[in-house]
Amino acid sequence: MVSSGAIRGSRVGSGPMGEAERGEAAPRRAITFYCANVHTTVLSFAAEAEAPESWDCPRCGLPASQDHENPPTAPRTEPYKTHLAYVKERRSDDEAEQILTEALATLRERRASGDVLY
Repeated sequence: MVSSGAIRGSRVGSGPMGEAERGEAAPRRAITFYCANVHTTVLSFAAEAEAPESWDCPRCGLPASQDHENPPTAPRTEPYKTHLAYVKERRSDDEAEQILTEALATLRERRASGDVLY
């Protein structure tokens, strides 16, 4: 049997089901969101659904709100910190010097007694 490239189960010219086959759409309302970069986004929500306070702008990714006069500001991003930066936040230079001195003394004692750490 020779296979053909035709799609089985559909007729030529058939399209997606229309509203008559699906039923009527739920009532909707348009909500406009504004971001700090003066982008406007209009979204449709169900009439009975509660609209969110904020929405991410699809153009720039900043948060957007429904308040045209006072759009939310961009969130502050913290730069990447190394482990050493976090340690320096918790310890002063004097504390670090004291801890280092104690650790070196402990290490020297172990080496002198023959205990080897691997």
